[in-house]
Amino acid sequence: MSSIPAAHGLRFAFGTLSVLPVRVTRWDREAARGGMLCAPLVGAVLGIAAGAVGLLLLVLGAGPLLAAVASVAVPAVLTRGLHLDGIADTADGLGSGKPAEDALRIMKQSDIGPFGVITLLFVLLAQVAAVAQLYDGSWTRGALAVVVSATAGRLALTLAARVGVPAARPEGLGAAVAGVVPVRWAVGVALAVVVVAGGAYDFVWGALAVVVAVGAAELLLRRCVRRFGGVTGDVFGGLEETAVTAALVVLALG
Repeated sequence: MSSIPAAHGLRFAFGTLSVLPVRVTRWDREAARGGMLCAPLVGAVLGIAAGAVGLLLLVLGAGPLLAAVASVAVPAVLTRGLHLDGIADTADGLGSGKPAEDALRIMKQSDIGPFGVITLLFVLLAQVAAVAQLYDGSWTRGALAVVVSATAGRLALTLAARVGVPAARPEGLGAAVAGVVPVRWAVGVALAVVVVAGGAYDFVWGALAVVVAVGAAELLLRRCVRRFGGVTGDVFGGLEETAVTAALVVLALG
């Protein structure tokens, strides 16, 4: 990509995947492609912010649990809960047992059903518990784990936006980014994230966390494509939170 499309891609990524004051100047397929390729970078920035807040609280005397809550809360605040809302809506759609059209309508409703509430509760509990355990073992490795998991979560979005994955609706964020990333580019970004995560955290556990994260997200993606006929903005949110949670669990076990 030339510098101009790259700049538009960065704006698209930060403007749609965070609340950072970035103005999206283009909303076309080329900008969406660049944005999805830059998604892991957004995750790294949000992860650094989350890890920094957690470390600050630890330095000030807070315990690992409080620091973990803060570290999990920061990305939620910096995305206005976008991905958490997505996984809750996705859970409601999958759990409804209704045909695709009805399930998609349920997902668009503003309220959250029982499947969404339960899923959201367990996801947040798992993330906080894993980060608290990581902080209890090592402040630095805990903060690094937060960065790695946030990056892996957004990598799941890059892979889900690859060519061949259809949109479930003709409108919305899902339709805007579905199928925009060439498969070879998505694989290249994934390999880069695996290598960087392995180098920054631990060669085995850092790389393994990313691989398991995108693997878990891929399973959910395939389920959603079969169930809904494609992806939506909510599905992307569900994939991100699934990948983050899986990565944190692996790192906590390591």
